[in-house]
Amino acid sequence: MDLIVATPQGLYCPPGGFHIDPWRPVARALITHGHSDHARWGSQAYLCQTDCAPILRRRLGDVSIETLAYGDRIDVNGVTVSLHSAGHVLGSAQARLEYQGEVWVASGDYKTEADGVSAPFEPVRCHVFITESTFGLPIYRWRPQAEIMAEVNGWWRENAAAGRASVVFAYGLGKAQRLLTHLDPTIGPIVCHGAIEPMNDIYRGQGVALPATRRVSEISGKDAFAQALILAPPSAAGTGWMRRFGDYSDAFASGWMQIRGNRRRRGVDRGFALSDHADWPGLIEAIHATGAERIYATHGSVGALTRYLREGGLDARTLHTEYGEEEAESGASEEAAP
Repeated sequence: MDLIVATPQGLYCPPGGFHIDPWRPVARALITHGHSDHARWGSQAYLCQTDCAPILRRRLGDVSIETLAYGDRIDVNGVTVSLHSAGHVLGSAQARLEYQGEVWVASGDYKTEADGVSAPFEPVRCHVFITESTFGLPIYRWRPQAEIMAEVNGWWRENAAAGRASVVFAYGLGKAQRLLTHLDPTIGPIVCHGAIEPMNDIYRGQGVALPATRRVSEISGKDAFAQALILAPPSAAGTGWMRRFGDYSDAFASGWMQIRGNRRRRGVDRGFALSDHADWPGLIEAIHATGAERIYATHGSVGALTRYLREGGLDARTLHTEYGEEEAESGASEEAAP
């Protein structure tokens, strides 16, 4: 019997009687992280890593949440369940399931480069590994984070010297806080869209040191933003909300910026290829580190990844899921916040 199977509600563990990141309401949901394509409202009970719980409460409201620290184990109907760091965002976890001597791991979303914010990725040995493959093409190879952040700070410094505001579009959970941690606050004030600041508060509450930030709504006058760096969700691009900044340069921080044409389609001045997902070498490294005999690739470039793995002698298959991109991870009500 397979320990994890695909159902109309999502990935399901038959002996345990629970789902992993279900896309429809279920009785019991194990959640790998707080992005809304993986953590959806409506289930009766949720299980997540300890640091993820405040994010779920912010996103889902007053729901029943049980938490588990990294590495701790619980028994669910005879299935031993533990959560292990995925390195994706605060509280992100891989789900390890052990039953009758067989171990399966569902990765959720992950990255292998330590970012100084989320707990570093932990390889987990298993028989079967279900891996994301968002950037599962050889073209995606990230430069070191320090190099990218030096470029972000250099771009901001040039804009500030010219009296221009710097607007960076970034996903409100994870990417924004990662940028904040590595920005140089001596360049100027750091200002955040109202959809991002609540997540900053959660990160601070979980012990993550972020520089001082202000909400855009707390500042008035175009000249007040002349040396500022403004963090905003992608949905703010091209809206009337942007007019308050006067002269500005804008940028998008995403792994998709690795492809030059994506920057042109976004219509931004700069693209910074900073991703919270593993690149091609990271995916291959993570998969081999599990020692898994069977690999399931899901959401992303599954075809290229599975072909490569099969050519290397692995039993690699595809698995259909309804997970998407972080563009959808901020709810409409949050994104409307000033």
